[in-house]
Amino acid sequence: MNYVFTPPAVVSVPVVGSSQSFAVHRVYCVGRNYAEHAKEMGFTGREPPFFFLKPADAVVPVAAGATGHITYPSLTKNFHHEIELVAAIGVGGSNIQAADAMKHIYGFAVGLDMTRRDLQGVMKKEGRPWDIGKSFDHSAPIGPITPLAQAGAIEQAAIGLQVNGQDRQRSNVSQLIWNLGEIIEHLSAAWALAPGDLIYTGTPEGVAAVVSGDTLVGTVDGLQSLTVVVD
Repeated sequence: MNYVFTPPAVVSVPVVGSSQSFAVHRVYCVGRNYAEHAKEMGFTGREPPFFFLKPADAVVPVAAGATGHITYPSLTKNFHHEIELVAAIGVGGSNIQAADAMKHIYGFAVGLDMTRRDLQGVMKKEGRPWDIGKSFDHSAPIGPITPLAQAGAIEQAAIGLQVNGQDRQRSNVSQLIWNLGEIIEHLSAAWALAPGDLIYTGTPEGVAAVVSGDTLVGTVDGLQSLTVVVD
């Protein structure tokens, strides 16, 4: 096959305990999926789940024990962190039932949904898509993927983020408004999931701004931590 230009390399995420990497297909994100975060964003109740996407090349893979780097993005003066549990899809499908969802998950990782909050806010007010606030370069750092069988009781795992050694976000995956099975059921009704899909499952309360020079350390019990520096 002759191409007009050399195609970009496949974006992939390291896998814990393996020489193999997880090739990324699509990146789905769940909005407002912890009750306390929904409240801090001005919403209450168990509203129907909604989703947005990031491009695969927004992913910044960070190996175990390594420190990733992201650049403070253009156009914003309010660059926010959002710590999230990420589910990696290994078996695709459409209209997957919640009870069968775990059969489709390859593993889990710690991720950050970085957000240009001021730009997102403008888009919300104008009733326009959030892409400029959510789907920019390097907006989806992620740690190595732990296979499902090694991830432990992930649905009861503590989740948290420190910035420069100080707690910013602290919660538990059990506090998800829509749990993992329900997320996959709703998502697969709208899109055909495929191997390589990543699902950022939502962030707890405590989102706030970061600046150049900040060090972010995200954790989910049972998974490799994620360390990122803002350049």
